Amino acid sequence: MPDELTAEARSRKWLERLQAQGYRLTAPRRAVVQVVSGETQRALNPTEIYDLAREHYPKLGLVTVYRTLEKLEELGLVQRVHQQDGCHAYIAGFVGHQHLLICERCGCVTYFEGDDLSPLIARVEGESGYQINDHWLQLFGICQKCRRGKQT
Repeated sequence: MPDELTAEARSRKWLERLQAQGYRLTAPRRAVVQVVSGETQRALNPTEIYDLAREHYPKLGLVTVYRTLEKLEELGLVQRVHQQDGCHAYIAGFVGHQHLLICERCGCVTYFEGDDLSPLIARVEGESGYQINDHWLQLFGICQKCRRGKQT
């Protein structure tokens, strides 16, 4: 799960991390951070982030959104969520190693701690010759809320 900070505290923490890494805290960058750090239940694509952040800073450019997301991802503050259409969305990062369940309809993200994948990883290493250092598991489906909505 994402850390238990409030959205405001998480936003402050992220801005401090960016500043500590030498990045300027411009108004456009702050607007992007405010949007992404506040959303922990649904993955947002860059266009959605752009639209929401423009409510805070109307002159925001889409390039700034992409650059800020790139920096936030490098710092481990956001998690990239692969979408089935090949695009990416982003959600506030989480503490520890967890996996994602992603609703294909509403975009809701649920975290779960994975089973022991060590036997699978060992088999893949043996068959491929790779040394696997990390893994990333995202499962796509339809959440209970959307399934109930379809049945009514």
